Amino acid sequence: MAHLLLYRLLITLFALHALSRALRRDGRDVLRARLGGGSAPPDDRPHIWLHGASNGELASARPVIEALRARRPDLSLLVTCNSTTGVEMVGRWNLEGVTARPAPVDLGWVTRRVIRRWNVVAHVALESELWPHRLLNCPGPVILLGARMRPGTARLWHRFGRLGRRLLDHVTLASAQDPDSRDRLRALGLPERAEAPVMDLKSLYTPPDMAPDSALAEAFSRDQTWLAASTHPGEEEIVIAAHRKLRGSEPQARLILAPRHPRRGAEVAELVNATGLTLARRSLGEAPGDAQVYLADTMGEMPLWYALAGRVFIGGTLNDRGGHTPYEPAAFGAAILHGPDVANFRAPFTRLSKAGAASEIHDADSLTTALHALESGEGQRRAGKAAAEALRQESDLDDLMARFIPLLPPVHET
Repeated sequence: MAHLLLYRLLITLFALHALSRALRRDGRDVLRARLGGGSAPPDDRPHIWLHGASNGELASARPVIEALRARRPDLSLLVTCNSTTGVEMVGRWNLEGVTARPAPVDLGWVTRRVIRRWNVVAHVALESELWPHRLLNCPGPVILLGARMRPGTARLWHRFGRLGRRLLDHVTLASAQDPDSRDRLRALGLPERAEAPVMDLKSLYTPPDMAPDSALAEAFSRDQTWLAASTHPGEEEIVIAAHRKLRGSEPQARLILAPRHPRRGAEVAELVNATGLTLARRSLGEAPGDAQVYLADTMGEMPLWYALAGRVFIGGTLNDRGGHTPYEPAAFGAAILHGPDVANFRAPFTRLSKAGAASEIHDADSLTTALHALESGEGQRRAGKAAAEALRQESDLDDLMARFIPLLPPVHET
């Protein structure tokens, strides 16, 4: 009980900060949603509440969402996301019976309000989104999909003593995204009855129907274009330096530079301008033209950039960020390059390495060398095919759904 009280104190302090930020940045409508209010549910059916932290998690879970709607059309889905761009993305899917809202803060009374208003009968948490009040208050099954438990997160939960075990006692089914996460969940107290086959939802990713417009398609030849995806501070300098060197041997090479946080667009633009490379910015509506660097400083458009690039450097791998997903560029058939820090996706990167399906780089020189080695379109396509094969999911979504669907409660007509 003491650990739960401590959590309630900490989450209250966090909620005050999050709600203040929501009001400043997103307005009153988002603030109401963060408090479990806002517009009423569009129908009175029972809802499965599915929550993911980011666009990437929800995009990975789309096959699950579609499978749930197909197999249980009598249940609607409330999909919540920590980011407003994730909410907008789900809205663009236009899936019947699926409503997206900003995620509410995990205060007890807010969670109970959401459960009551939306007639929640089950909760699905993606990856590392274990929020105590949601798990403890859910009146039906609690499902963890693609559950991820990093070593640091596991140590934090151990400090909360029995609270972690109490939460996991409420879990009905848990599919970890890798064996290490499964073992850490076991150590924290996940019941054996709840264990499901390991599956990384990101491996289910399929490219969306989001074709580049004619202007972009004409501006970028895929064989001559490379993408630096989800870069962080310190990585852009390496990427830009590599591009300058690459153009010495490939004068037609084009770089699409997509920082992880688009709000850094102006900062990244200054780095490019300082080198003398020509630049066009997506956020300013500038046409790519013949610009040597196209700064993709917008949200929710990464599939466009993957579709245009034959070679992809995965950001977050050169600066102790743990790296970002290799599944998406592999799904687009791109050749993959990355730095040494892949802690967030160690299992898939290990498979890529064993298959010789990705190139590890350490600095601007090695990045230039790796890019040049993949100069030919044939070489890019061969590497992309090898990556896709290496990351093909061994587990089957149908097997997981066969465990999942029977746990959902029947709906009684009134």
